[in-house]
Amino acid sequence: MIEKIEELLVEVNSFSTTSKEEIENFRIKFNGKKGILNDFFEKFKEVPNDQKKEFGQKINTLKQAVNVKLEDLKNASASSIIVEKEDLTRPAFPLDLGSRHPINLVKNRIIEIFKSIGFAVADGPEIEDDWHNFTALNLPEYHPARDMQDTFFIEQNPDILLRTHTSSVQIRYMEENQPPIRILSPGRVFRNEAVSSRSHCIFHQIEGLYIDENVSFADLKQTIQFFTTELFGKSRIRLRPSYFPFTEPSAEIDVYWGLNSETDYRITKGTGWLEIMGCGMVDPAVLKNVNIDADKYSGYAFGMGIERIVMLLYQMSDIRMFFENDIRTLEQFKTL
Repeated sequence: MIEKIEELLVEVNSFSTTSKEEIENFRIKFNGKKGILNDFFEKFKEVPNDQKKEFGQKINTLKQAVNVKLEDLKNASASSIIVEKEDLTRPAFPLDLGSRHPINLVKNRIIEIFKSIGFAVADGPEIEDDWHNFTALNLPEYHPARDMQDTFFIEQNPDILLRTHTSSVQIRYMEENQPPIRILSPGRVFRNEAVSSRSHCIFHQIEGLYIDENVSFADLKQTIQFFTTELFGKSRIRLRPSYFPFTEPSAEIDVYWGLNSETDYRITKGTGWLEIMGCGMVDPAVLKNVNIDADKYSGYAFGMGIERIVMLLYQMSDIRMFFENDIRTLEQFKTL
């Protein structure tokens, strides 16, 4: 047996690899539960007394050699991984600093404004079911208003889809929370639309919801007035009657942009007024769908496309620029 240990010592000392799998196999072979070292320690009690001392020393020598070899192999493997990951084609120092995406810049600014008046941020899944995206929002099956939103369906029976608005987040939040509720729900949404300079199949929304006792349309108008003044520095707004299935009454909100330049004439079609969002009082049917007492509570909701706001603030003419990741576009926002 002592000769066998001597042979194993030679094997251990000569073993070399940087493969994690081979290192693990080596460890199991010697240090595993049914490994060589445990087998020798089991046989130790069968060794004659006059040989126990020498046999024990040889086993300990083999054990130490195995542990030292394992430590060396692990260090060598880690070093090789670091070398492999090093990108020799990367630019030399100093490295260029990146910048925040214009959509994130404006989204964060909008969130800051509404947070200052008590709104919290709520999030939800981008892959939704029919109930949260349509039915709970007063859009039952075969409702004609569903035609307003061309939807990407993933599965049917039951319907699973890419959300067409972040209103689904509001439904999920109301199902789990009772009023007072004051939340923003920013995020990506998806609609089956032709991609052009003015529209895209992916875009970003930010929607707001406030539910409490005695909430009125006047509260909604005051909130929007505060928001437009803070974001645009323009305080003149107007509300035009509109239709949304989940609010009643509903309105489109225009801000007076002015006619100070040729661009102003173009984006406002010569009127000076620019539509920026939709809003309205939450329909009592929506509150009932999420088990909120519609006789006791009322509320308002509003929503806007972030891309449209970015295009206004930074005078960008093509919505596709937000998704192309052209470095020439993004570099303009380094200092913002």
